[in-house]
Amino acid sequence: MRAEAVIEIEDLTVRYGRLHAVDRLSLEVSRGSVHALLGRNGSGKSSTVRCLLGQQRAASGGARVFGFDSWRQRARIMVRAAVVPEHPDVPPAATAERLSSFVARVTPRWRAEAFFSRLETFGVPRRTQFGRLSKGQQRQLALALALAGSPDLLVLDDPTLGLDAVARRSLFEELVGELADRGTTVLITTHDLAGVEGIADRVGVLHGGSLLVNEDLEALKARWRRVGWRSGEEGRPETIESALRHLGPVGAIVDGAAATVSAFTEPGFERFREESGVEVTRVDPMSLEEIFISLCGTDHGGGA
Repeated sequence: MRAEAVIEIEDLTVRYGRLHAVDRLSLEVSRGSVHALLGRNGSGKSSTVRCLLGQQRAASGGARVFGFDSWRQRARIMVRAAVVPEHPDVPPAATAERLSSFVARVTPRWRAEAFFSRLETFGVPRRTQFGRLSKGQQRQLALALALAGSPDLLVLDDPTLGLDAVARRSLFEELVGELADRGTTVLITTHDLAGVEGIADRVGVLHGGSLLVNEDLEALKARWRRVGWRSGEEGRPETIESALRHLGPVGAIVDGAAATVSAFTEPGFERFREESGVEVTRVDPMSLEEIFISLCGTDHGGGA
């Protein structure tokens, strides 16, 4: 494993019977980065995270965290890692105050003041039993617990699930502040693409258990565009289709006058304009959500 890689997943394969939930996935997460792993339900995200955390054994391949084998050396990994799972596993009768007292005894870098400060920011009461909190408050409490342990690696499994717009914004603001202060490495799976777009350095997209995309977010956004045009006498459909090869078209041309492209460059764009015989009317950048839909919006993917 490279010295700067906190996570290394190599040829990871997960099967459930004949179903390949994850198919030979390889992925690295660099130290101090925020890496978003995206995918529709059933794309293989949960299986990947479980293998990464040593909760599930892969059919083949594997994962290493801090240089330790995830399946064989899980205890050594979890000393330095914190997890916010999709469904927080906290005793229903526990209060935030009792949780703080317990975690302080087993977490060397526990910061009680930071824990209670975050609870106050989130509006989560410290003396209410966990089981009586709303689902959103439970997730906010789980994040506060994870961050207050000063982890070197934070794994977030859809952390904004169940939160309203205000709570989602507050959560991401807290996360950004923590990352700026400590340089914590983060792996996040989420459906909140607009929220993660503001904090992710790198994005991987899983679909049907395979990794379709894995690159820097800004590089990804730079090569995706929505191009529209007005056809003249020279702009025959077959000519336009041929010229679009310079831009990497994705899917069908809409009404013969627009296309989503995934390999946009200025030289390629100029060649498209020269060869297509059309008048370009717009070249629009695309959000992460729009790119994701273009990549994964056609069918239902694969494994869990």
